[in-house]
Amino acid sequence: MRKSQVSGFEDLDENQFSDMYRIAACQKGPAYASLEPLLADDKPLRTRVRKPRDPAQPHLPFEPMPERVEPCLALLKARPPTGPEWTYEIKWDGYRVAVHIEPQRVRVITRGGHDWTHRFPGIVEAAKQLGVATAILDGEAVVLDEQGRPDFGRLQNSLGGRGGKLSAGDAMLYVFDHLYFDGHDIRSMELSSRRFFLESLLRGEEGAIRLSEEVDGEGSEIFKAAADHGLEGIIAKNRDSAYRSGRFGDWVKIKCIQSDSFMIVGYEHSVSARGGIGSLMLAARTGNDLVYVGSVGTGFKERDALQLRKMLDRLKRKSPPVGHAGARKDLVWAQPTLIAEIEYCVWTHDGKLRHASFKGLREAQDNAAVFSIE
Repeated sequence: MRKSQVSGFEDLDENQFSDMYRIAACQKGPAYASLEPLLADDKPLRTRVRKPRDPAQPHLPFEPMPERVEPCLALLKARPPTGPEWTYEIKWDGYRVAVHIEPQRVRVITRGGHDWTHRFPGIVEAAKQLGVATAILDGEAVVLDEQGRPDFGRLQNSLGGRGGKLSAGDAMLYVFDHLYFDGHDIRSMELSSRRFFLESLLRGEEGAIRLSEEVDGEGSEIFKAAADHGLEGIIAKNRDSAYRSGRFGDWVKIKCIQSDSFMIVGYEHSVSARGGIGSLMLAARTGNDLVYVGSVGTGFKERDALQLRKMLDRLKRKSPPVGHAGARKDLVWAQPTLIAEIEYCVWTHDGKLRHASFKGLREAQDNAAVFSIE
């Protein structure tokens, strides 16, 4: 375009008019700029047709998704911490898993790094419907009882017991953290920001994947309410903390009911008890050794007892793997291989479990930590 074609610019010389035109073209956009060729030799610009995006990669990641993330673990405390920096949630009683959502697949990875995708088909299908291209969700796979409380025994039974091959179609995932979102690793962000993304993604979801809600209130009151409802406990989290793999105190667990993992080192044979097991002999770790911590004779049904008897009889040994466990003839000792989740009230003065109850066997893939006595 030339100066003679536009009225109102007669007082400008050709250089001034050219500068004004370029400024106007930048402000008005391509429609205005197209009135004059941009190249000095007046040749029109030509562009190549863009290649369509591969539908298998709807969003190219900015940061690579980790194959696996070691979980952030909660530190056990006797009382809930207080202060504005702490937020509280229910402590779910199930299997800790991470759900990796990728463009072509969904993976469910256990705390120990094993792939359990095939064991939670309902959770996998729900993850595919979330409408997010890539994500890593951290949560707990549970099965609820009639009162809506997580029941570890029911979860175990739905999976076919320890070493079972069944898929837990009735299991659901309560998600409490978000580690990776649409191509971005967000573990370095504070918890409050990660929760913002998580709530935006899961708010209103009522299927097999649900949000683990934060509970408003003072820590001790929330803990008391959890105990009154028969829950295992609560988790307190520092809302300003990043996601750090390991046990650093950013997350704290406070248990209403004591529940820990112990090694089964044998059983008391009984001709009158169901399955022939009167009680299971339990041990905890102390350094590199095992120490006897008592027995448990309640909590398992006849089917559980029969299954335990078969497994323990394959692990028989002549001498006890722990000391100070007694020398009665009705005791059958076993190689310390099976790990049981045990609920109990307190420890006695001589280091034994009081009012213990069997909840189920822990899977080796779950990487359950056997209780350690300092």
